[in-house]
Amino acid sequence: MKDKVILAYSGGLDTTAIIPWLKENYDYDVICVCADVGQESELEGLEERAALSGASKLYIEDLVDEFVDDYVIPTVQANAVYENKYLLGTSFARPIIAKRLVEIARKEGAVAICHGATGKGNDQVRFELTIKALAPDLKIIAPWRCNETWNMQSREDEIAYCRAHGIDLPFSADNSYSRDRNLWHISHEGLELEDPANEPNYDHLLVLGVSPEKAPEEGEYVTMTFEKGVPTSVNGKHMKASDIIRELNRLGGKHGIGIIDIVENRVVGMKSRGVYETPGGTILMEAHTQLEELILDRQTLSFKKIVANEFANLVYEGKWFTPLREALQAFVESTQQRVTGEVKFKLYKGNIIKAGTTSPYSLYSESLASFTTGDLYDHHDAEGFINLFGLSMKARAMLDAKRNEQES
Repeated sequence: MKDKVILAYSGGLDTTAIIPWLKENYDYDVICVCADVGQESELEGLEERAALSGASKLYIEDLVDEFVDDYVIPTVQANAVYENKYLLGTSFARPIIAKRLVEIARKEGAVAICHGATGKGNDQVRFELTIKALAPDLKIIAPWRCNETWNMQSREDEIAYCRAHGIDLPFSADNSYSRDRNLWHISHEGLELEDPANEPNYDHLLVLGVSPEKAPEEGEYVTMTFEKGVPTSVNGKHMKASDIIRELNRLGGKHGIGIIDIVENRVVGMKSRGVYETPGGTILMEAHTQLEELILDRQTLSFKKIVANEFANLVYEGKWFTPLREALQAFVESTQQRVTGEVKFKLYKGNIIKAGTTSPYSLYSESLASFTTGDLYDHHDAEGFINLFGLSMKARAMLDAKRNEQES
């Protein structure tokens, strides 16, 4: 029997061309694995395509709920955002995909895992770090880094290669955006986006919604509830987290929410420019943040921002399966025990506008915050506090003045 290789398979031109390439260069039995993390229509027709391309087997794995519950929600609870803008849509999908590749490799007795990520991108790092963490004995094959045997440099080359191997599928050589989609987001790279001086062609580009200019003239109120940092309902309808994201995607897309144009710093050292659509994710992150600011004390909230930045960096760099991520998540989970309540906001032309937040664990006291003097706060107490709080500043100024006097 031939050795088996597990191929991370999307059904696109790249991974279709990899199937005959693996058989030709390694004489492997190729088993394709497609992880469903919410790509929707991109999954259509994969069985026939994989079979026509020479794969011996295809797994289509429904990972949507596991993806949301175990990867998306912990990242939301951490408020993790890479470089203050990117909501990590591709980043936290890669660990769960690679984890399932490893699981099926074990099930099938495979000796290697192959992915179609290029040598310039982040995904090669994310896939391979996960594989190394979970299955250090498995061989990793990255065709785009195999200079001696992978000679294809364009879509035309890949189409010609497929046809030469008896695979005549309806792939187009037309240029289009490079996209990655899952339930959380869709990313766009390429074409006019390769030059940061160019404005994105949003009419041509957007998939999940409309630009703010084309959003309705009427705003729309939305109410969400959370229990221990986990979203539980939208507009009074209780749903599992994945369905909440679907509903928020619909609402956010309608109102032009969550469209960002960023130049980010890739793990491999270069800058890249892309446009990301994250309508539901943007709403969910903002709603969670609004609730936390009502509940968490000042020191916890301040330290949590440090954790959020480190958590985001770990996820972006593909270091999900590390002790540090586990430790940071444990801290985050401890902060979420009281993050329960209701958040109301209005969606209007790309904006999420606060409309009221309530929680049984709110630390906001109207009697304390009001300008009206209450029983819990004596204005005169502030004088002693300020004297002590500014003591070092006052002492420094006095000593500086004394030195200046002596020198003159």
